[in-house]
Amino acid sequence: MLKEKIRQLAGHIQEETIANRRYLHAHPELSYREVNTAAFIAGKLKELDISFEPMANTGLVALLQGNKPGNGQVVALRADIDALPIRELNDVPYKSKHDGVMHACGHDVHTSSLLGTATILSRMKDDFAGTVKLIFQPAEELIPGGASMMIKEGVLENPRPHHVLGQHTMPELPAGKVGFRGGRYMASNDEIFITVKGKGGHGAMPHLGIDPVVVACHIVIALQQIVSRRVNPLLPSVLSFGKMLANGATNVIPDEVRLEGTFRSLDEKWRREAHAKIKKMAVSIAEGMEAACDIEIHQGYPVLINNEKLTDITRTYAEEFLGADNVVDLDIWMAAEDFAYYSQQADACFYRLGVRNEARGIVSGLHTATFDADEQALETGAGLMAYLALKTLGN
Repeated sequence: MLKEKIRQLAGHIQEETIANRRYLHAHPELSYREVNTAAFIAGKLKELDISFEPMANTGLVALLQGNKPGNGQVVALRADIDALPIRELNDVPYKSKHDGVMHACGHDVHTSSLLGTATILSRMKDDFAGTVKLIFQPAEELIPGGASMMIKEGVLENPRPHHVLGQHTMPELPAGKVGFRGGRYMASNDEIFITVKGKGGHGAMPHLGIDPVVVACHIVIALQQIVSRRVNPLLPSVLSFGKMLANGATNVIPDEVRLEGTFRSLDEKWRREAHAKIKKMAVSIAEGMEAACDIEIHQGYPVLINNEKLTDITRTYAEEFLGADNVVDLDIWMAAEDFAYYSQQADACFYRLGVRNEARGIVSGLHTATFDADEQALETGAGLMAYLALKTLGN
C-alpha cells in the first residue's frame, strides 16, 4: 500500500534527515549567498542519482520521473534554503557556527524535509507515474525574492507543473500536525521609506526652524487612518513603522527624519489604492506643516492564494496519511511569502508543518533567536510531501 510504504521509508531515513537538518542549521547562509548550502544539496542529489541543474545563482531544480507508464502529470515541490541575520541563542549541538546568521524561520527544516522526500521518491520510482519537480529556492527572506528569479529563469517550464506544493514550519502547532487554508492565506508585503525634510536648529528655539520630528510623528499617527477608516473592516490590512531615525540631540532639532515601515494586505486592488493614499496623506501633512516629504514604496511579495480545489483535496490526502486529528484548519496569516509568485503561475497549495514540543521547551516563534523545531516533524514533513506528490499525480 502506497501510504504504508512511504511511512516506512520516512521512518527508515529519519536519522539521515535529522543529520541533514542539523548540518544546514549549523551552517546557515543569508539570502543570495547560499553557495555552500546549494553545494550541500547538490551533493545529496548526486548521491541519490537525481538529475538537477543550478538556477537563480544559488538555487537548484531537479526532476524525478516515475517508471510507471501513462501519466503526463507534473507536480512541483518547493523548499527555501536561506537564513536570517539573527544571532542564535539556543544552546544545542547544532547551533549556528556563523555568528549573526541563523535558520530562525525553519528553512533548514524545509530543505532537509524535501531532501527526505527526494530520497523516498527515488526509492519508489516503480510505484508511480508522472514527474516530480524538486525546487530548492534561494532568497525567500529578501525582496525581490528567489521565487521571482526562479520563475523568470524557467523553473516552471520544461516540464510545466500542473500543481505546486510547499510547506512552512509553524511553531504554534505541535509536531506531527499540519494545517491548511484555501483561498487567501498570506498577505502582500510592501516596504515604505519616508524622508521628512524640515529646518533644524536649537531645541530651545523651535520657532526659528521647521521641526521634522513633530511632522514625522503626525504622519505616523495620521497614516493609521488608512487601515482604520479607509478600508472595509472585513479586509485585513496592516501598516506598521518599525524604524524612525532623527539624528539630533537633546537640544538639537535635526534637518530631517527617516521613517521605515511595512504595509500588508490580502487584496491586490486595495493594495494599489492604499499605496496612493499613503503617499498623498504623507505629502499633504508635511506640506501643511511647511515641511517636505519624499516617499518611496517598494513593492514586495503579492498576496498568497491557495487554490481552493487543490487545497481541499490535498487536505483530504493529509488526513489519509496522518489521520484526521492531525490535520487542522488555519486562519489567515499576515506574514508574507514569495511562494505567492508560484500561486500566480499554477494551482498551488502552501500548508503549515507543526514543529512545537512544549515538553522539550520548543515553543519560540519564527524569526526569534531561540526558534527551534522538534525534529520529529521532519519525518512528517518528508513523508507527507512524498504522499501528497504521488496522490496529486494521480497514483
